[in-house]
Amino acid sequence: MATGQGDGIVVTDVPARLDNLPWGRFHWLVVTALGVTWILDGLEVTVVGALSGALGSGHGLSLTPSQIGLTGSAYIAGAVIGALVFGRLTDTLGRKRLFTVTVAVYLTATLATGLSWDFFSFAVFRAITGAGIGGEYAAVNSAVQELIPARRRGQTDLIINGSFWIGAALGAIGSVIVLDPRILPPAIGWRFAFVGGAVLGLVVIYVRRFLPESPRWLMTHGRVAEAEAIVGAIESRAGLAAPTGLPRIGLRARAGTGLIDVARTLIATYPRRTVLGVTLMATQAFCYNAIFFTYATILTTFYQVPPNSVGWFLLPFAAGNVLGPLLLGWMFDRIGRRPMITATYAIAGVLLIVVGWLFARGALDVTELTLSWSVIFFFASAAASAAYLTVGESFPLETRAMVIALFYAFGTGLGGIAGPALFGALIEGGTRAGIFPGYLLGGALMLLAAGAELWLGVRAERLSLEEVAPPLSSAPIP
Repeated sequence: MATGQGDGIVVTDVPARLDNLPWGRFHWLVVTALGVTWILDGLEVTVVGALSGALGSGHGLSLTPSQIGLTGSAYIAGAVIGALVFGRLTDTLGRKRLFTVTVAVYLTATLATGLSWDFFSFAVFRAITGAGIGGEYAAVNSAVQELIPARRRGQTDLIINGSFWIGAALGAIGSVIVLDPRILPPAIGWRFAFVGGAVLGLVVIYVRRFLPESPRWLMTHGRVAEAEAIVGAIESRAGLAAPTGLPRIGLRARAGTGLIDVARTLIATYPRRTVLGVTLMATQAFCYNAIFFTYATILTTFYQVPPNSVGWFLLPFAAGNVLGPLLLGWMFDRIGRRPMITATYAIAGVLLIVVGWLFARGALDVTELTLSWSVIFFFASAAASAAYLTVGESFPLETRAMVIALFYAFGTGLGGIAGPALFGALIEGGTRAGIFPGYLLGGALMLLAAGAELWLGVRAERLSLEEVAPPLSSAPIP
């Protein structure tokens, strides 16, 4: 419970009570309502990748491989801008308030994408779609980490981030259906592929009505009584009485958190964590976006896979990505962040270089290549999800959404935008050997990230967020 201690200091046990909650219906609601963000992102990314053959045909928009790569970069650029804008608003106005706005931006833009008439319009609508998803990343990652008990924060965060690939599987299956000329004419089939995301977005808006504001955000904005009431209601629905004797923290009221506070936190207070966060985010973004945004083009160019069959090859790829966080996630809470993040980045990096070399030599048929990617991204998916986990839990609560947005923007700007454009240009060279330098670079970057985690990794497993990084408003309990 909260008590006033004079000098503007309030003492509360809200964080401890949130971490003390048994897993129940409330947490499943959080996972369902917020985790769907990554499903939407996976759906969007996969749909465009699977549709690349159709988009490049006369029935589509006659896009070249380079233009398809650039539309992937436009999506990422939009996500970067959206993360920065909505991330700032999320820390200022609250997690819950931004949920409806970001999803509304997404569903409007994805519908507009289906009405595109040329490369420019398609790229613009993709950028706006990305802005909605980027805004979701900041708000949703903040809320998930603040609402999930510390003992399961790592596993839950990894599994939610890994659900991207459920969306990828849906996108792959959907592309096979809409590109079947027996179902829809080729000229409009690809346009219907964008309707599914908009429908799912409407469902998300409805479900999120039942989620409360983050009690942790409320308490650091002087609204401790509201935070107490929300936690009390959750405990009551779980059949629990308000616990006593839990650890308490002291908070001093602040006028607000400005960009100078964010910069001071990143540069002066936690410089090692800043270097680590940028490294983890940038390397996984390059690896993922470079390979995944151009995977369908690889299939159609070098293996002559028909455009309407690309989706089937994406399904095992998606399965490996879902299974990685699902099966390895618990180890990040039990064994620890540093050993698991180091291992998953390193294994993915080594395998990427080996598979890239075998591809360049023509030693892999299309089935073997697909299975190889599935194994690589079993580990890479857990690694990438852990990057979001790390940047979210390593910095003070008042800066969390903005910090996530900045790391996402900087890391993705370095790795995510350059990757698809680079690989698109390498593919246009027309040779397998010409693509290998891209795979080599991606693997080397993942190994670099593994070394950074081994050197700079932060212990956060089973610790409350306030222990990992005390709030800026922290004050000694009198």
